[in-house]
Amino acid sequence: MTQAIPPITLPPSQHPEQEGEWLKEKLHKWLDEEFLPEAINQKIAERASAIFVRQRMEGENDLGSLVIAIVTEMQSFDFSKSFYGEFAIANAVSDLLLESLGIDKCCGQ
Repeated sequence: MTQAIPPITLPPSQHPEQEGEWLKEKLHKWLDEEFLPEAINQKIAERASAIFVRQRMEGENDLGSLVIAIVTEMQSFDFSKSFYGEFAIANAVSDLLLESLGIDKCCGQ
């Protein structure tokens, strides 16, 4: 029988704005490097970071819930000038956070 993947919980946030700045910079860099640098990438990174910060300020520490919040709220973002969509952004945020925690994004260890 297969086992469920255990949830990944971030440590409680002491400085959510600082986390948000880190995420905005890392995500913007990732967006620019993954395809092409585009002006819209800055706005995408700012929006995803704002969602993340608000969620963290509200006490959300579960990575899965943070990803769902980003997917849900980024659905209203206009991605027409971008190669990306809300799922790619949420997955990138997840990967960046896992990497910052030293967790292998491939296998969860």
